[in-house]
Amino acid sequence: MSAVPTPDSSPDAGAIWHYGDPFGEQRSATHDAVVVDRSHRAVLTLAGTDRQSWLHSISTQHVSELPDGTSTENLSLDGQGRVEDHWVQTELGGVTYLDTEPWRGEPLLAYLRRMVFWADVTADTADLAVLSLLGPRLADAAVLAALGLDDLPAESAAVPVTGGGFLRRAPAPSGQIELDLLVPRAGVADWLTRLEAAGVRRAGIWAYEAHRVTALRPRLGVDTDERTIPHEAGWIGAPGQGAVHLDKGCYRGQETVARVHNLGKPPRMLVLVHLDGSGERPATGDPLLADGRVVGRVGTVVDHVDLGPIALALVKRGILAGTALTTGGEHQVAAEIDSESLPPGDAVGAGRLAVERLRRGGL
Repeated sequence: MSAVPTPDSSPDAGAIWHYGDPFGEQRSATHDAVVVDRSHRAVLTLAGTDRQSWLHSISTQHVSELPDGTSTENLSLDGQGRVEDHWVQTELGGVTYLDTEPWRGEPLLAYLRRMVFWADVTADTADLAVLSLLGPRLADAAVLAALGLDDLPAESAAVPVTGGGFLRRAPAPSGQIELDLLVPRAGVADWLTRLEAAGVRRAGIWAYEAHRVTALRPRLGVDTDERTIPHEAGWIGAPGQGAVHLDKGCYRGQETVARVHNLGKPPRMLVLVHLDGSGERPATGDPLLADGRVVGRVGTVVDHVDLGPIALALVKRGILAGTALTTGGEHQVAAEIDSESLPPGDAVGAGRLAVERLRRGGL
């Protein structure tokens, strides 16, 4: 295999971009099984008897009684409800594990330590690497044997693995399986060899990003900017889903979350856009234009094996799928919103309905 590193400008600089066959790796992720080394991701731990109730008070998710062996997503917001941090959280064996973007590990750790005050909580870094596994054949007997398991855990559940660390299962579309294996960094090479021997193909970050973009899953600081609120990025879902719990106590930024949920719609929405593939590609952060007017921001850009060049974008709510768009920046590229990626029809929130009834005289 010829390992090709990610470009220096990539948020995944230092990781493997692909192994010489990026589109073949994407097909394997869809139809077979692949493992992607995401060990550049930052992993933190929280220990202490107060860790759950304390984290519950400063984050958006309901985690005060998160059961052992459970995973969820979580956010930290600023006072205006804008997203500062996003992480995946796993509770296992009396320890809370948080893994986040490589560049947010140190800032998140510093923030958590500042917020401890008198609580019995210790925040620290963990010498764990993240290996992500994708594909419908991850439940095959050979793969289970390599993982040392009889069965895969349920979605949003985690189990310990031999040699230290744990395996968690992420929610995935029907027929697909997505796992994260968090293991000691010293054992990464052995794990990759063991999984490859079980028929799990090595794939690069390119394959993972193509999978993530089509699933409309944003990355902090890539598909979001300093103004992003949780509603815009799709981090608010049905009960038990997403990264924000709408029925929990006070936390920083909660007023914005509640106001937007009850009284209106967020100013922007996360969508998938198709790009003209005949020339250069736009860059993350480039503006998205309609008739020369800025209507959005380009996030992750990736070439997909079936869809061609695609990107995630934050665009003004109300922009129609058929609107002719172009990207700004160094390269002007024609773009069009994928209609299936648009949010569900604008359901009227309870608060907005009440306001409209008052305006109509209470009818």
